[in-house]
Amino acid sequence: MDHRAEVSDFLRTRRDRITPERAGILGGGRRRVPGLRREEVAMAAGISVEYYARIERGDLRGVSPEVLEAISRTLQLDEAESDHLHDLAEAAGPPVRRRPRAAETEVPPTLQRFLDAVSVPVWMRDRRMDLVAANPIGRALYAPVISDPAARGNTARFVFFSPASRTFFPDWEENASGIVATLRTYAGQSPRERRLTDLIGELVTRSDDFRVRWAAHDVRHHRTGIKRIRHPEVGDLELGYEAMALPAHPDWFLFGYTAEPGSPSAERLRLLGSLAETSPAPAAGSTAAAERA
Repeated sequence: MDHRAEVSDFLRTRRDRITPERAGILGGGRRRVPGLRREEVAMAAGISVEYYARIERGDLRGVSPEVLEAISRTLQLDEAESDHLHDLAEAAGPPVRRRPRAAETEVPPTLQRFLDAVSVPVWMRDRRMDLVAANPIGRALYAPVISDPAARGNTARFVFFSPASRTFFPDWEENASGIVATLRTYAGQSPRERRLTDLIGELVTRSDDFRVRWAAHDVRHHRTGIKRIRHPEVGDLELGYEAMALPAHPDWFLFGYTAEPGSPSAERLRLLGSLAETSPAPAAGSTAAAERA
């Protein structure tokens, strides 16, 4: 990916969405741009127009955290967007020389035992959206994703390449936008990660739905929320989820799902657990691990 273009497009799309009224600018007359002018951003951020123009052309080299914060405030960036801007600035510097770390492909037995000891659905994925591991009910919950040949164990491929995803995720539009925004966040954090950029290139090339969303430059932190699933075995589920980072495995993220006590979803989740005990779902991450090998 062209880093300068990434920076330029991100800042321009954020500037375009801020109206003068929203920024507290009165008057302003007729406008040739949908949002703020560059000079208005520069003035509000307390920097020169020439300096901001250089930044919006994609040159973030040497830009201080204070200037980044001032631009974030002026463009009214949320937490994820502000973090993304800082990630882009860090990536603009010289590459940090560090010993390459081999991609993790094997789940430690202690971690798998922990997953298996949890009674609610839990599963792990990496920054590339590959499913890495799960407990039995987590595998049962995501069995349609794990076994889908178009997905190859990858949730992004499932959403954008498999027609079954629009049934499995009733809120498909929201899920699709969330995956793209999360992938762009990861790309800002790891712009030189070859496997990640290869996946993004594949998605951009093969999916119009992905390509349109990618061009919006939206970012997000995937931490907590509600997931609606239409499961082929037990029907409609409405589940709350929490995402957890794993300090010992920084490229993996753990997701746990729960249902409101006494709700139809809770009863269906118990049924899914019973089905998982009698007919185990395919192992999570098996296809993705084979692909990495």
